[in-house]
Amino acid sequence: MKRIHALRWWIIGLICLGTIINYLARNSLGVLAPQLQQEMNFTTQEYSYVVAAFQLAYTLMQPVCGYLLDFLGLKVGFAVFAVLWSISCMLHASATTWGGLAFFRGLLGINEAAAIPAGIKAVGEWFPAKERSVAIGWFNAGTSLGAMLAPPLVIFVATQHSTGMAFIVTGALGLVFAALWFFCYRSPKDHPLLTEQERDYILSGQVKKVSTEKPALKKIIASKAFWGIALPRFLAEPAWQTFSFWIPLYLATERGMDIKQIAMFAWLPFLAADLGGVLGGYLSPFLMKHFRFSLVNSRIAGVWIGALCMIGPGCIGLAASPYTAIALFALGGFAHQMISALLNTLSTDVFEPHELATANGMTGMVSWIGGLSFSLIVGALASKIGYNPLFVCLTIFDIVGAIIVVSLLRNRTPANA
Repeated sequence: MKRIHALRWWIIGLICLGTIINYLARNSLGVLAPQLQQEMNFTTQEYSYVVAAFQLAYTLMQPVCGYLLDFLGLKVGFAVFAVLWSISCMLHASATTWGGLAFFRGLLGINEAAAIPAGIKAVGEWFPAKERSVAIGWFNAGTSLGAMLAPPLVIFVATQHSTGMAFIVTGALGLVFAALWFFCYRSPKDHPLLTEQERDYILSGQVKKVSTEKPALKKIIASKAFWGIALPRFLAEPAWQTFSFWIPLYLATERGMDIKQIAMFAWLPFLAADLGGVLGGYLSPFLMKHFRFSLVNSRIAGVWIGALCMIGPGCIGLAASPYTAIALFALGGFAHQMISALLNTLSTDVFEPHELATANGMTGMVSWIGGLSFSLIVGALASKIGYNPLFVCLTIFDIVGAIIVVSLLRNRTPANA
């Protein structure tokens, strides 16, 4: 059988595809929110409850999904979750009230929670430590690619057919990915298409002795490394949840854009987010090579750069033009994905392989508690005080998060050292 050169990057492409489809399904709601609000006659606060149903389920399930992926293995576990999230998305088409929509969003959140822990675990298996920030930058780009593709694709299907058909189409794509994942994914030690040279290269940059222990939740939660990642993720996630679920509604209600204008412009912040995630990944090895940063400190420096860039969306209230507001959202997308990719990379640096998906699921749960809480605040206050003070909070959150990363993780020795 012919071996494939640089197979690990093909694996990242497969993970990125799954992440694109995952985020395409979840962002379909935000894109359709103005139209669904008219069809189902729900208020801004009721919409926040629909969003919160997804966020609460996703929050609680991330550590569960991470543990199941560690326990069952990636091949079977991620394929099963992909099938289940696809079915959950398609069921949205049957909702006729905001309560029904919230129920199906909860089902979607339960199953989509596996995506990021699965991707992080795959990177931990397939890449040496020095390449992980680049690999995670590329796979993390799938989150914003999915969000970027959602406005034009979802609105096209909705205007040509119906909002229900838009949910069916975005859900069905997940079934295709589930089949691809199940038939194509193997760990490096079992993959028949991996060359011996690449296998040796991957293993040379990983832990020398792989533990066979099951992940210990108490040990993970008690570690400084956990809180050094979990707290900054808690503070960073409100920005991404705001961009994912509230930009279309904000542009419609505050900037007077119609659904076609939203389709034309709402994807731009996510294109910028792609650039932030990828460039953030390359920033770490650049700082190590040219400025002699340590592995962990190179990740932390990128988090700080992203936090400073988050000053942009805090200034949206000063923008007279909706196009300037979109440009500031784009700067925020760039900044957030740089932060997100590097915080996820830090998980691969400071946790052992046998506990990586569990640890990432736990930090993800903490981060989504932040996102869920802030979405409920937006729903309760946006109509009363406006969106602008809430955007300022996003800037403050990320700067505080960067301070925490420095305080708890600076000069830390990687787990595979």
